[in-house]
Amino acid sequence: MTSFVLAGFGFRAAAYLRLAQSLPGLECVGAVLRAPRPLPVPAFTSLAECVRQTRPDFLVTAVPPAANPTYILEAVSLGLPVLAETPPADPTPRPTAPPSPGAPLSATVPPYATAPHFPGAPPQPAPHVPGAPDLLGAPRFPGPQPAAPPSAAFAGHLSGISDTSFLSGLRELWSAVGESGLVQVAEQYLLMPSHAARLAAVRSGIIGAATQVHVSSTQQHHAVSLIRGMLGVGHAPAAVRAVRTTAPLLAPLDRSGWTDDPQPKPATTTIATIDFRDGRSAVYDFTTGQTRNLLRHRRLLVRGTHGELQDDDIVHMPAPRTVARTPLIRRQSGHDLDLNGFDTETILCGDRVLYRNPYPGHRFNDDEIATATLLDAMAAWVRGAAPPPYPLIEGLQDQALALAIEEAADSGREVVTAALT
Repeated sequence: MTSFVLAGFGFRAAAYLRLAQSLPGLECVGAVLRAPRPLPVPAFTSLAECVRQTRPDFLVTAVPPAANPTYILEAVSLGLPVLAETPPADPTPRPTAPPSPGAPLSATVPPYATAPHFPGAPPQPAPHVPGAPDLLGAPRFPGPQPAAPPSAAFAGHLSGISDTSFLSGLRELWSAVGESGLVQVAEQYLLMPSHAARLAAVRSGIIGAATQVHVSSTQQHHAVSLIRGMLGVGHAPAAVRAVRTTAPLLAPLDRSGWTDDPQPKPATTTIATIDFRDGRSAVYDFTTGQTRNLLRHRRLLVRGTHGELQDDDIVHMPAPRTVARTPLIRRQSGHDLDLNGFDTETILCGDRVLYRNPYPGHRFNDDEIATATLLDAMAAWVRGAAPPPYPLIEGLQDQALALAIEEAADSGREVVTAALT
């Protein structure tokens, strides 16, 4: 049994707990809160005390960005691996030093252990996983892979603008914990069934080499993760330009459900171009609340040298003088007289299985499938049975590009990111 504890217990943390209760071999054994309150798991106000009593294998932080670094730094000082919710860093400058080993958030208690709880699992070949078939060679974690070892310095800075203080928090976090190799980021978008299948299709070579991605569905670091994953750009420098416009838009849904509000409200749209200066580029298009607003289509376009993928439709050349359109077909049980229950089964491109749900029978939605996959991968990594799911350096790269988009829109100037070295 692999166990973890939560930092925070809001909407996202509760989702982790629900999934852990459904997954064999994974258990949530506690949560750390600012103030004690009744929870389905033991609650603590000190991370060090929580770790000492529950002895978890890793920590999941599900707290606001401003609080994330505090928990990450303390966990690393305890030798405890961390799966940090996105974004991992507080972009606001935080001139603070990491706590001493075993130091809690609010008081001093004895260290949890005299030696690091987790010395670091060496990368090992990932086992075959049904969710990522061998056919296309797509790994279970199709996110961008580090271009440098975890000990590499985070050199994120921007040129083209005079003030780069908005990246200070990212630099400080990497400086404090980057070399530990203990921190992973809970970036789940490339693990969602539709995106995982699209990435598998792109990596199969059906559209040739990917050269451009358009994303209009999700915001900031999530969109950047999709862009970087589909293009495979790693830590390449990029030139970013962005504009914002505001227009009225009805918001029929929010996190709580139907709003029943008939009045459109001002919504801001940010459109950015990202030029990686090697023939690869991206377009970022996001409107406030778009992730839950069903009045806006979610769009993903991947252009390649030999065709393109638009959402679930691929145009390509399977033979000379032959242009074909091939859809991605999702097999969803529970429709009509299919009495097996509502569930995602597979996503196919022709007769090729691009994606197979690793959790049949659980009736998970796409985000739950992705998050469960991430939790299982984190558990496998801390056991030394799989590679790291999404290293901190990748999450910081996503966040740095997302902040560059915001800075370009704020300043009206081109922002050029430096490479991670």
